[in-house]
Amino acid sequence: MQQKFSTRVAWLFSAMGDGGISFQHLLCEFAQVFPNTIAFTGQWPGYARGFENTFTIEEVGAARYVRLAEAENGYAIGFSYASPQIVGRLLKFQPRAIFTNAFTAWTLLALLLKPVGRWKVIIIYEGGSSTYESPSSTIRYQARRLMVSLADAFVVNSKAGETYLTNVLKAKSEKVSSRPFLIPSRKALLQGSDSEVPQLDSSLKRPIFLFVGQIIPRKGLKTLLEACLILNQQAYKNYTMMIVGDGEQRSELELFVQQSDLEDQVAWMGKIPYHLLGAYFQFADVIVFPTYDDIWGMVVTEAMAFGKPVICSSEAGASEMITEQQNGFLFDPGNSELLAKLMRHFLDNSTMIQSMGNNSLATMAGHTPKHAISGFTEALKISRIMPE
Repeated sequence: MQQKFSTRVAWLFSAMGDGGISFQHLLCEFAQVFPNTIAFTGQWPGYARGFENTFTIEEVGAARYVRLAEAENGYAIGFSYASPQIVGRLLKFQPRAIFTNAFTAWTLLALLLKPVGRWKVIIIYEGGSSTYESPSSTIRYQARRLMVSLADAFVVNSKAGETYLTNVLKAKSEKVSSRPFLIPSRKALLQGSDSEVPQLDSSLKRPIFLFVGQIIPRKGLKTLLEACLILNQQAYKNYTMMIVGDGEQRSELELFVQQSDLEDQVAWMGKIPYHLLGAYFQFADVIVFPTYDDIWGMVVTEAMAFGKPVICSSEAGASEMITEQQNGFLFDPGNSELLAKLMRHFLDNSTMIQSMGNNSLATMAGHTPKHAISGFTEALKISRIMPE
């Protein structure tokens, strides 16, 4: 029987939005061990299907993102506004520990109020893009240094994030709990009813390569389609490139597909609800993630959880989950010729699909939601909320 603790724990997400889905299964698991947990947020998309009321959520005010500019990598530059009403909510709840997501205004408030609330503050850090991690941004850098100096512990999702915290922001390594927590729940991806689950075309040519993501320049779909053009020019035409997603670049890339005579290979599926995506991962053979810049990239671990090999951009944080020639390949996202070469491996030797997929499954056996919350309980021990 799973041990439960009565410790009051607060989680702070100034905004969850669609991205909050990646935390809901973690909150579900965490609340089973710490039932006196409340997640506070200024923007709540609603429970993901299958996780209704499995943890307590409270909306506080209304959060919004103020966009100041667009970075070259496609990430917005700006700041988040979150309601100061969080102060009253925390003082009323009186948590012993607060997990706060990233370096936000709520994080700073929780840290400054430590002497009043007598709580411990643990910063959750998913990782960041070069735009936000550059020390040349003096105000942001100094603010983060201050927050790091006041925090009791850290939970970090990636090796790159850990390096940034310890080498750049000077967090003490003994305060850092580092292991991937942005991992998927198969349950969340397979919530479609019988009438909702898509009937995918069994006549599509195999192998089926799958792209899942926004169709915007940063995600690198143009590079992937250029690789498909190279394959066709080399007389490799017996495959399908399935594209799940939508975005501002779609019409441009549809025209590229038409002009490049790729219509027999490319299947546009449009935007698919998260709870139905599992059907596409199950149906596909190989997942390609050609991003130019991603803090993590849940698509990678989602694909691996369904036993699929991944051809992954080296610019994705989740590239650390790929062991070359074991469960996939890594490539420079600007190199369409190399990407075409890696896709040819699977076209020339289809047995690699199963063997590499099995390796993905084996890797993910140690990266489930239950495993992921161990990083958070470890941080509670570092903060001396729980005994060693």
